[in-house]
Amino acid sequence: MEKKMEKKKIYVLACGGTIAGKAASADDLTGYAAGQTSIGELLAAVPQLADYADVEGEQFCNIDSSDMSEDLWQALSQRVQEVADRDDVDGIVITHGTDTMEETAYFLHLTVHTVKPIVLTGSMRPATAISADGPLNLLEAVQAASFPDLGQYGAVIVMNSTIHSARFVEKTDTTHADTFKGRQLGCLGWMQDGRPYIYQKPLRKHTWSSALSSPKVLPPVAVVYAYVGLRAADVCALAEGKAGLIIAGLGHGKMPAPVWQALQPLMEKGLVVVRAARALGGIVTQVPAYEGTVTADNLTPQKAKILLQLALAATQDKKKIQAIFDNY
Repeated sequence: MEKKMEKKKIYVLACGGTIAGKAASADDLTGYAAGQTSIGELLAAVPQLADYADVEGEQFCNIDSSDMSEDLWQALSQRVQEVADRDDVDGIVITHGTDTMEETAYFLHLTVHTVKPIVLTGSMRPATAISADGPLNLLEAVQAASFPDLGQYGAVIVMNSTIHSARFVEKTDTTHADTFKGRQLGCLGWMQDGRPYIYQKPLRKHTWSSALSSPKVLPPVAVVYAYVGLRAADVCALAEGKAGLIIAGLGHGKMPAPVWQALQPLMEKGLVVVRAARALGGIVTQVPAYEGTVTADNLTPQKAKILLQLALAATQDKKKIQAIFDNY
């Protein structure tokens, strides 16, 4: 990446979360209320932003990210696209709670079509905490979004001075600042001296190369976590009225035999079943024993759910859906 020479215009969309949270005392790191600070307060708390970019923003929403919804995803995707299409915006930063940040990032990674940087950030400690991590995370997110080349990599998360791909990343710790990890694939790079250093590039389709779009209505898809004692009746009840089902499977995407037997007639009626894994890494691929299912590659179950929803909005053909999972 070439070193930034002039100030870029960065637009911040604030969605609440811990970065906008407040607690009763500076040593309270878990009992805070998220989404209490406005976009104006967030930007004013980091005056150094002006040294690196011309920053403006808006309050898109102000929620605990555990309350993020699919309707908000669709509206956010549309708003990010509108901002990205502006000639007077060079990069976009989204402040967001960490609980669902990886899912929001992946939704934008697939549905926003732009070569401009899209950077999500947040914090693990509220704004009122000792050693609050939000201000530095916001500063480094703005710094990262100021480098045009970062847009090559799709939507990214910048936190704890680390740059993660929306496709690879997941939250791995309930409270620690170093929570986001890229599983077996690792991070894209790091922030250092006010600029991003990138060491690998995602090869799957995203943002500027993605043919997927946010539909008016996302097809309903459920996720089932496989475990000893999982009952076929419970799975069938959850699948009722759904267009698709993600199995967070055992081992290589496996499930108890009674569950598989019960799913087959539902699949014949049109239910699309995607086999993912509850394991912390690895790839789920096709095997004869589960003929007719779609495989999730190495996507986490929660991200497989998002990709299946977007795929189902475009096609009902299982071969085409599998091709989408193979290419995204």
